[in-house]
Amino acid sequence: MSGAGKAMAPILSQGNLATITPSSTNPDITSPRFAGQYRPAGKAIYFRTVTTDAFQGPNLANYFADKLNVKSVFVLDDSGAYGVGIADGFQKRAEEKGIKVLGRDRLDPKAADYSAVLTRIKALSPDALYYGGVSQAGVKLAKQAYDSIPKAIKGGGDGMYSAEMLSAVGFPAAEGWYATIASPHTTEDKAADAWVKQYRDKYSMVPSDYAITAYDAALVIADAVKRLLVDRKEVSRDTVRDYIQTAKVKTLQGTVAFDANGDLQDRTISVFQIRKDTHFAADDMVHQYRYVGVAPQS
Repeated sequence: MSGAGKAMAPILSQGNLATITPSSTNPDITSPRFAGQYRPAGKAIYFRTVTTDAFQGPNLANYFADKLNVKSVFVLDDSGAYGVGIADGFQKRAEEKGIKVLGRDRLDPKAADYSAVLTRIKALSPDALYYGGVSQAGVKLAKQAYDSIPKAIKGGGDGMYSAEMLSAVGFPAAEGWYATIASPHTTEDKAADAWVKQYRDKYSMVPSDYAITAYDAALVIADAVKRLLVDRKEVSRDTVRDYIQTAKVKTLQGTVAFDANGDLQDRTISVFQIRKDTHFAADDMVHQYRYVGVAPQS
């Protein structure tokens, strides 16, 4: 997660020890603006097989404006590094797209009751609600928002793309929520069929797209070591980091390659909507989160 990434990155930098995250999306960790804080030794050490909230939040704002014709929105976050960052990105882009932001508030993830803020939101009658954060506050928000603003369009980032949204919130409260992930949607691709079957046979569960980005991250490390051996070079922290930086690895999500900051060069944001399918288990993410397309890029 992004909070852990922010804590780890300066230490990893001083040890020149590369890491690859399949799910951490806060853009500050790899931004040149914060290089002195998160990579004090200079070189990129924090690599990603997902893109960042610099695209995830703004691109869903594009989707709200261009595809859903949203004219007004209220923005919430859960005060965490991930939640604040993605909500900031969404809000900035929403305003640029001409969506009126009626307000911004922060949820305490440990609180049980969000009725006060939801009452204020209800009085403003927004077309949509956007939540930046993870499921700790998100599941409570989804349950209570259904009672307060049932007709409003509701959306969030990959923090709201989870089995917990289905099992802990349930239907009909979860119905209609939009969620993004910071990668291409791969699990239903024909090319991934054999991999998905292997995963299901081994773990007795359906993989998410972030299972694939995690697998692809491991492929990148293996590729770096393999190229070092082919080039007859020492396998060390320094050399592995350098070879990860120059990776061009064909994976299930496409070719994984990084920019100078360690960010994935592909900027795809995938959009899902929860739509109940009675033919499958209520907590089956693959079938209850319906893929609706790629979010328009900023």
